[in-house]
Amino acid sequence: MNARKRRLFVYGTLLEGHPGHGLLAGARFEGAARTEPSFELIDLGAYAALVPGGSTSVSGEIYEVDLEILARIDCERQVPILFERARLCLADGLEADAYVMPVDKVRGRRRLRHGDWRRRFEPTAPRPAPSPFVQWARGRFGKP
Repeated sequence: MNARKRRLFVYGTLLEGHPGHGLLAGARFEGAARTEPSFELIDLGAYAALVPGGSTSVSGEIYEVDLEILARIDCERQVPILFERARLCLADGLEADAYVMPVDKVRGRRRLRHGDWRRRFEPTAPRPAPSPFVQWARGRFGKP
């Protein structure tokens, strides 16, 4: 990789098929990838945040980008005010840049334990059986 090219790991709205993917116009797709299991993927509503210090392996895509594309994404991601660009290790041993967020900016937000932004709307756990009180209340007030 030459000095004007960087490997970029994307995991949220920059993924193919998502709203921010247009920012990667002109970048070369290298393939799917996962981080080492040392992060958390946070659902911030409109976009995702990668937070160091967790125990989740986050899935995403790798792109080879030039410095102009990187500067465009830095501006969109409000680096260094909102996100920071950091070097991280991938599960296959390669390194890539990624946009990370400090843990103090995501307090109280939902963690995606599976580490996949595309699966963010899946239920995280099956609903438990209703308690005896709920069963009684449903029967008493005519709800099935």
